[in-house]
Amino acid sequence: MYGVITTVPAPVEMYDGMHAEMVRRVGASVGGLLVHIGRATTDGFQTLEVWESKEHYDRANIDIVFPLMRELAGDQAPPSIGQATETFDVRGLVIPRGNVVA
Repeated sequence: MYGVITTVPAPVEMYDGMHAEMVRRVGASVGGLLVHIGRATTDGFQTLEVWESKEHYDRANIDIVFPLMRELAGDQAPPSIGQATETFDVRGLVIPRGNVVA
């Protein structure tokens, strides 16, 4: 398993819009994604994700996340965001019921 926390110093509304559009397009059918949690922080937002592997994470970014970011930016250059990514070892994971999209 591959765990990653991404911290972004941008308005949480940016996350909200991106998340809503991603759910509209792909729902919960992102290959290899086991858990995704988004939350507001005092200076932006943060996501915590657990993937089956780093390869699944990288593929989702290339195929889904980055193209959507470029599309939502439109003719404007995407904002310069100094996001920080931290990986972690997943020690335990329990998902008692699945297929939840919110």
